[in-house]
Amino acid sequence: MTTRRESLFWLAATAVTAPAARPARADDAPLRMVATEFPPYTGSALPGGGVACEITRAALREAGRSMTLTFRPWARALLEFQRGDHDGVIGAWRSVERERTMLFPPPLGILNQVGFMARADRRRRIDDLAALRDLRIGVVHGYANPPRFDAANLPVEGAVDDLANLRKLLAGRVDLALIDKGVGTHLLETQLRGFAGQLVWLPPAVSEVPLYTVFSKVRPEGERFAATLGRGIGDLQGSGRLAMLLQQGARWQ
Repeated sequence: MTTRRESLFWLAATAVTAPAARPARADDAPLRMVATEFPPYTGSALPGGGVACEITRAALREAGRSMTLTFRPWARALLEFQRGDHDGVIGAWRSVERERTMLFPPPLGILNQVGFMARADRRRRIDDLAALRDLRIGVVHGYANPPRFDAANLPVEGAVDDLANLRKLLAGRVDLALIDKGVGTHLLETQLRGFAGQLVWLPPAVSEVPLYTVFSKVRPEGERFAATLGRGIGDLQGSGRLAMLLQQGARWQ
């Protein structure tokens, strides 16, 4: 089964088939946005759909537009976007291949930081990945990890998901856990609240990737939607509201 993070890394390196053009939509119609379950960034159970959705919604509102929001599995979200069922995708990574068919307004201000968590009583330097070869590093089965991590050829132990990976770290079954910083923070604030003081993030991140909301380059309204969101993001930055939204929804950055 393809996971969200696997799809992000894989799709960032592959081309996206161009969707067929569809008639332009009414100027005042809500933009039909789609996202996937990727808490704390996006999620149907999160306030406002998660910080990425809240920033997108606020930026569109600044520019005088509204939006509807649908959640789909990641691969299905992209497929439906490509065929024109949705106007934009919230929470995408940028690549040269995607730029052929997708428009990228300014980023949302969110960085996906993938790196290591450790037990608080076993902190260590992780700048030199080659120096970690004697450690047991927890990863998640099926995730595509950062190229820099894979190139280091470190010994790994798999877990079924991020929650299980952190549980193994707490139990001392692995020395480090490779995880998205926001995901790890979210788990420590929710399902692992009782253990929050026992795990720490170790800077620097192995990989940092900005998060975008994207629109179609091949549909007639795509340029207009991208420009609208770009204006809204600029207004949020100028007013200080973007920083406030990030402080509220992405405190780990």
